Amino acid sequence: MTLTPAQRKLVLTVHVMTSVGLLGAIAAFLALAILGVAAADEQTQRGVYPAMALVARAVILPLAAAALAIGLVQALCTPWGLIRHYWVLLKLMLTSFATAILLIKMRMIGDAARLASDFAVSRAELSSLGVQLLVHAAGGLAVLLVPAVLSIYKPPGLTPYGFRRQQGCRAGS
Repeated sequence: MTLTPAQRKLVLTVHVMTSVGLLGAIAAFLALAILGVAAADEQTQRGVYPAMALVARAVILPLAAAALAIGLVQALCTPWGLIRHYWVLLKLMLTSFATAILLIKMRMIGDAARLASDFAVSRAELSSLGVQLLVHAAGGLAVLLVPAVLSIYKPPGLTPYGFRRQQGCRAGS
């Protein structure tokens, strides 16, 4: 299926919006994680983890799914293709990896939110979970900055499939 120029612009706009929104939501999650680890008072520390769970569940997860889905539509319905160029393939792999890790870590995020309301759990235990969440948020942000850079610079390089396809198009014309 090929998109018209207007449809292509719409899909690109939605993809950019979801991807940038995802980066912003992860940055907010990271800021909350830093606060959870560095908070001087217990009330602030315990209040951060439910907020992190809400941000993860209601903002990060839907934006990650949307960015991945819209990126697939864009790749499949535009001349860039899904597996023709290494940079498109790398974007897909990194976004898929980050989304998979997010899905795996959703339980830990929920556990941290539940434990924050249990005053039998020490601040040290909460901080330990907070450090893990902080590291994962920082890693996720770093991983997802790479696709953003690839989208802008579009480094050259065709996959073997893309090369064969390009040669077939040239032979046919």
